[in-house]
Amino acid sequence: MEYDVVIVGGGPAGLSAAIRLKQRAAKDGVEIGVCVLEKGSEIGAHILSGAVMDPRAIDELIPDWKEKGAPLEVEVTEDRFLFLSETGARSIPNWMLPDNFKNHGNYVISLANVTRWLGQQAEALGVEIFPGFAAAEVLYAEDGRVKGVATGDMGIGKDGQPTENFQRGMELHAKYTLFCEGTRGHLGRQLQEVFKLRDGADPQVYGIGIKEVWDIDPAKHQRGLVIHTAGWPLDTQTYGGSFLYHMGDNQVVVGFVVGLGYTNPYLSPFEEFQRYKTHPAIRAFLEGGKRVSYGARAITAGGLQSLPKLVFPGGALVGDEAGFLNASRIKGSHAAIKTGMLAADAAFDAVQAGRQVDELSAYPQAFAASWLHAELHKGRNFKPWMSKGLYVGTLMVGIEQKLFGGKVPWTLRHRHWDHETLEDASRCKPIDYPKPDGKLTFDRLSSVFLSNTNHEENQPTHLTLKDAAVPVNVNLKTYAGPESRYCPAGVYEFVADEVAGERLQINAQNCVHCKTCDIKDPTQNIVWVAPEGGGGPNYSNM
Repeated sequence: MEYDVVIVGGGPAGLSAAIRLKQRAAKDGVEIGVCVLEKGSEIGAHILSGAVMDPRAIDELIPDWKEKGAPLEVEVTEDRFLFLSETGARSIPNWMLPDNFKNHGNYVISLANVTRWLGQQAEALGVEIFPGFAAAEVLYAEDGRVKGVATGDMGIGKDGQPTENFQRGMELHAKYTLFCEGTRGHLGRQLQEVFKLRDGADPQVYGIGIKEVWDIDPAKHQRGLVIHTAGWPLDTQTYGGSFLYHMGDNQVVVGFVVGLGYTNPYLSPFEEFQRYKTHPAIRAFLEGGKRVSYGARAITAGGLQSLPKLVFPGGALVGDEAGFLNASRIKGSHAAIKTGMLAADAAFDAVQAGRQVDELSAYPQAFAASWLHAELHKGRNFKPWMSKGLYVGTLMVGIEQKLFGGKVPWTLRHRHWDHETLEDASRCKPIDYPKPDGKLTFDRLSSVFLSNTNHEENQPTHLTLKDAAVPVNVNLKTYAGPESRYCPAGVYEFVADEVAGERLQINAQNCVHCKTCDIKDPTQNIVWVAPEGGGGPNYSNM
């Protein structure tokens, strides 16, 4: 199938790019063929974010979004920032908070629902959207440029042989292909290696965000209240924090982010999140309520200095595929929309000019001149400072942001990839996590059930190992099997084996596509590849 532009990923970045392309075509009275591939069963099925949304980018993309019914309905009414000890909470006065923690004019949203609405806008403009089709392979022309992607074959059994349901994948060719897969996209990762896009960039660093949606007692609900915390249950040297946002309909979203540069292999982000909910300041909102949704997703946190080169012959990296999230503001959806627009403008102009081989250099040039670049530059030192510990990080971020407005002459660097930071288990203290009570705290399997995750069981596992012996011989022996703890979905288990003593069991059916294993595995032996399209979580209001 031939298109002018193929877009891989039906999230905010991909859909915004598609919308912008069609808007430009309508304005100029020309035709442009645009399609979007989405591996989820529907648009929004794999979208998970906090989320408080800055409307600046959507104002630019669709100025009349309110009239068109965009699901941005709950405006932030109050900000609270708490430093937690095990039993206490100290509130920071609003006048002391840097601007990056202030949310006046922003909206508490379900990003999954906003994405569904963007999909409707794109289809109304004539964008062809193919949900349930995972882009599995990058296609290259003879001259080395990207000429499109191929979707994965359907109906391949666990033995690698076609079943009676076999359906061959499709090749989609384009003048330009925009990769908008989100954090740690598996094709984007390949492209960064093939075209050496990371040369000169700092290592990318990540966090894992784990989130639940709760129906709570109406008497405890404060529509538009936004709470962020730092401190307990994490130690002061481990980067992380929480969010609790009050939406409409007496619902709150509660979540926890742990930086994947942590050092203790016994740490479990999922269990830390469960502990966090028992804090008196948090459980007061949740007790008597009911958990209705669960999910998890890795987020990029490296900022400006970790961005790769954005373009290569035949295509570009857009949104969180490249790492545009602003960790200092805990926001990325506005950056995804903005970069989608910038990439679309460059692709549209190139297509209309008849260029098909050159790089879309106008895209990074436009980013460098944009308000988004200025915003990311202002907050570029947030994550490096916070990685130095809670107290030093808080002090230095406060000085940089509050006193200098981010206008400082230095830029801190990221020195290590997250998979390089684990210490040997022999040098670390095991962490004793309490058992779940089934009311406020829960286990992994009951949580995954609420994510509506499903995969066709008779298919090759999409969680591949370069060497099947490494999990036991290296990861278990040296690091006490960290994959059994950093996965928030119970995918990885070490079980007894009559021959080997222990072996790694991969429950791929549970995978919520968070990509944490692909990032944190200390030997980089786990490689996440796309399963059959339509597999994975089916998030509704996340």
